[in-house]
Amino acid sequence: MRYQLRFDGGRQQRYLPDQAAVLRAVLSIGPRAADPRFEVWVEAEPVRLADGSPGGRRFELYGVLDVSRPGEYERIRGELNDELNDRAGSRR
Repeated sequence: MRYQLRFDGGRQQRYLPDQAAVLRAVLSIGPRAADPRFEVWVEAEPVRLADGSPGGRRFELYGVLDVSRPGEYERIRGELNDELNDRAGSRR
């Protein structure tokens, strides 16, 4: 699954390979971003043209991270640690 992170009122976006990369990006960009709201989108079924052929990628809104909320950075750090620990556990 591929992720898209939109921020600064939708004026900026990043395509990221996984949820951990999304969380790291928010932690890195958040303190400097013009807008504290980050939209997380996930890749969905591709658009189909009228003839049934694929027409391109499509993303659906997965969630919103608002770093202006009290404790949000700590919550994101905890979620990132959980994600990384789950990955490490699945490799064993």
